[in-house]
Amino acid sequence: MVRESPTDSLAWRAQGTTYCCHRKVNTQIRIRVIELERGPTSVERVDSMDVIHSHCAGIDVHKKSVVAHVHVPEGSEARTFGTTTDEILALSDWLAQKEVRDVAMESTGPYWKPIWNVLEGSFEVVLVNPQHIKAVPGRKTDVKDAEWICDLHRHGLLPRSYVPQRPQRELRELVRYRKSLIEERSREVNRIQKTLEGANIKLGSVASNVLGVSGRAMLEQLANGVEDPEVLAQLAKGRLRNKREDLAEALKGLVQPHQRFMLRTQLLHVSDLETVIEEVETEIRSRLDPFEDAVARLMTIPGVGRRVAEVIVVEVGPDASHFPSDRHLASWAGLCPGNRESAGKRLGARSRQGNQHLKQAMVEAAWAASHTATYLGAQFRHLSKRLKSKKATVAVAHSLITIVYHVLHDGVAYNELGQDYFDRRNREYLERQAIRRLEGLGYEVTLVPKSPAA
Repeated sequence: MVRESPTDSLAWRAQGTTYCCHRKVNTQIRIRVIELERGPTSVERVDSMDVIHSHCAGIDVHKKSVVAHVHVPEGSEARTFGTTTDEILALSDWLAQKEVRDVAMESTGPYWKPIWNVLEGSFEVVLVNPQHIKAVPGRKTDVKDAEWICDLHRHGLLPRSYVPQRPQRELRELVRYRKSLIEERSREVNRIQKTLEGANIKLGSVASNVLGVSGRAMLEQLANGVEDPEVLAQLAKGRLRNKREDLAEALKGLVQPHQRFMLRTQLLHVSDLETVIEEVETEIRSRLDPFEDAVARLMTIPGVGRRVAEVIVVEVGPDASHFPSDRHLASWAGLCPGNRESAGKRLGARSRQGNQHLKQAMVEAAWAASHTATYLGAQFRHLSKRLKSKKATVAVAHSLITIVYHVLHDGVAYNELGQDYFDRRNREYLERQAIRRLEGLGYEVTLVPKSPAA
């Protein structure tokens, strides 16, 4: 097996979201030894590499300022600009004046976005993970960082991060914002449960969902001053009415005035969050209309529901065309095994960080699929015999991301292999194992194929 060089390898990189379709370049170093006039023994070592981008710039990004270093055949120059729109437009004009065509900058938090919004239409902009461009330690300044970025990009040594087009970026922001709202609602529900425990109310021990139709009606009355547990228990709906005696017992508490105030505020906050979530859902659905076919195909995969399918489309794209293969997508999502080898030995290594939003969605879908009577469920049960459940879930998530790639890239629906796939694949082994166990119990075994049903 031929090992890939660090420039071309995907598994060696540090944590981050990297665009895997970077261009391969020749980085062979040519060394010339030149005799100097000072004496025959004096030599000068000149290291030169192939220049890929002759007119390029490197930008070191900060919250309040950006430092740009330009390198063109006529020379190099560095300048500092602010981060307001007018300052960034001035930066763009300066780069155009210098005839710069290619720009590289590091992805520093969200501060790269204003620069990208202005430059993306006029230059070939490359976003780079800061972990991939660390300079030699010592003498670190903003100007030197920008110069280092420019020098690396000039020789084509920077792997670019995947930045989708503006419509997909806007969808990403909406879907990620919805996720934040849902997480905030969950935190507020936990705060309600904590308030109830402090008031000796054990509603969560009887009702599985304290904010269901019945639970919310009881909590609203409790927050408004109703203390009679029998009256509160009568508000139960559906199957919870069969537990009215348990509810009456659980609703006996010591509710103080400040706890009633907290309950009112928390219930109002949850209601507001639910309203905002519905509005964001509506906006996402309207923007996803052109990609409804891709969402529908993704939902044929076991464990993938509507929200997970939407996350996949906005993170990967509707056709996954930016990724050369399913392996590149798995690496970018952080769902491939870690690669750590020393002295010819493979050492234990954690999977890389990757795209956390996509990775979390795929692991959640894998956990849901592990409880189904499908191929993915059978794979989880097959792996969990020798792996812990969390590792088996990540392995199923790796299979899921592979399936996702082919569903999007090939434009086909999911093809179910069946929960007996591993039994069919290992049929002879299972027959020998069953015969050996029965013979160990003293039976003489003869296998006769079952005749097909008439």
